[in-house]
Order: sequence, then structure tokens, then C-alpha cells
Amino acid sequence: MTTAKRRISRLLAIALPALLLAVPARATVTTGTPTALHSDTDGEAQADRQAVSREIERFRTSSISISQAMAIAEARHAGATTADVSFDGAAGVPVYRVKTLHNDRIWRHTINATTGELVGGEAALPVAELDLDDRSNLAALGAIRHRLADAVHVAERAASGKAISGGLVREGGRLNFAIVVISGDDLKEVLLEPPGARGK
Repeated sequence: MTTAKRRISRLLAIALPALLLAVPARATVTTGTPTALHSDTDGEAQADRQAVSREIERFRTSSISISQAMAIAEARHAGATTADVSFDGAAGVPVYRVKTLHNDRIWRHTINATTGELVGGEAALPVAELDLDDRSNLAALGAIRHRLADAVHVAERAASGKAISGGLVREGGRLNFAIVVISGDDLKEVLLEPPGARGK
């Protein structure tokens, strides 16, 4: 995988291990080139911007929204909760990569962004095999009543756009939802601090 693709993957796939959300106590919207797209040379920066532009264009032409992709993945297992979601337009067919939590397992789903169909099979990983931080974040997910879908709706309203990825991030010891939203020609990162998340 090239450096540019790795950076795009980090930005658009935000590898976030888990989540939790209530109505946010604080929402922060950041506009501009996300840190993951800054590079040391102009050539790399230009290639990164072009790759992001292609990814955004593929996202805009997809008929399935991120919320629909989460609902499709969650419907595979009654009671499942989405832990992480991202759009991937680099493949031949644009897809959403959705991770759900159900029965102490993380299920990985690939949802066709045009048809909403499941691509390939499902893969599951026992939560016990994750590192301590990931397990801690997933435990926090079970302690709240709200879902990533709630965070996506709040972020889309706050940033006036459509979410392309989302999950949980720990920043300064605090657990926040981080949602990347496409608003016009900008990528905006919305951080939502759920009430009560400080002690989680």
C-alpha cells in the first residue's frame, strides 16, 4: 500500500476501536486539511489531495448513506451495535466497512455503497483478543444507551454535511466520537464528548 493510500485510509477509515454516545456535552468542528493529509513534500501532498478528491467524488455518487450501511450491518445480528464505520472508494466497487459488536465479538462487514448488499462473508474476532484499550472502549459502549448512529446525525447537523466515517477516539484521557463529515468541498472532523464519558 502506498504512503498516500495509508494516509487516506487513516483519515477515511479512522481506525476507531469502539464507541459510545449520548447527546453531546460538547461538539467541536474542525475544518481544513486533516493532519493525516499533511506531508513533507509538495508532490506527496498533491497526490494525497487528488486521492481524497477521488474518494469524495465516489462517496457523493453512492446511493447508500453511512446510516443505512450501519443499519444493514446491525440487522445481521439482533442487538448488534456499530463500533466503527468508514467509506472505502479505492476498491473497484465503493463499499462501507462496518464493525459491529455482538455477543463479545467484533463482526466485520463490507456493504456495497451502491446496492446495500453484503460483499463477501462476515468475519468475527473475539473481544478477548483485542488490546486492553480496545476492550475498555467496548466495555464503555455497553454502559450507555446511545449509538454511533446518534453521533452521526448530530455531526451531520453540526457540520452541515454527510458523514463518511466515524468511531471512537480517546484524546487527553477523554472518550469522544470522531466523525468525518463532507461539507461542500471540505472535510470536517466533528468531536462529540458524550456526557459521563470522562470517567469511562
